[in-house]
Amino acid sequence: MDLIRIIVAVLLPPLGVFLQVGLGKHFWLNILLTILGYIPGIVHAVWVIAREPQHA
Repeated sequence: MDLIRIIVAVLLPPLGVFLQVGLGKHFWLNILLTILGYIPGIVHAVWVIAREPQHA
């Protein structure tokens, strides 16, 4: 399942973070990073998916 989240995170970083942790601080930070630059948003999303346990 993490592989699917990583693929989604590359295409749309905030969605990948949302699927992993929901509407929390990491989601909003990723929105900001994606607005400031697409690559920082991807890096953050992949980091969150790799580090955070699934939230649900």
